Amino acid sequence: MTARGDAAADVALRMLTAIAEKDGVGACSFLAPDTAAGLERSVGKPCAETILDEGLQGPGQVLASEVYGQQAQVRLDGDTVFLAVFPGGWRVVAAGCTARGDKPYHCVLQGG
Repeated sequence: MTARGDAAADVALRMLTAIAEKDGVGACSFLAPDTAAGLERSVGKPCAETILDEGLQGPGQVLASEVYGQQAQVRLDGDTVFLAVFPGGWRVVAAGCTARGDKPYHCVLQGG
């Protein structure tokens, strides 16, 4: 992995760790603005409450982290997380994603 790939993987792991520790505020701090807003709109509750109910797994082992310009994909055992670069660094745009062959990934958590 590259330094940028390592940084993206670190953000994905920190978000999933916060969820595993029931730290909704911490988990939401790693989300892209549109992702956090979409989560709040979908349920009508603050991100910090809603994200803990999304059924995302705790952090697994990082299998691969690939960076494509301003986007990254971090594959863990049991999850795939997509990130984008923002002024403050990497932010999660989608998580809880599973591959569906030739179709786009299905993600539990994604931007609105």
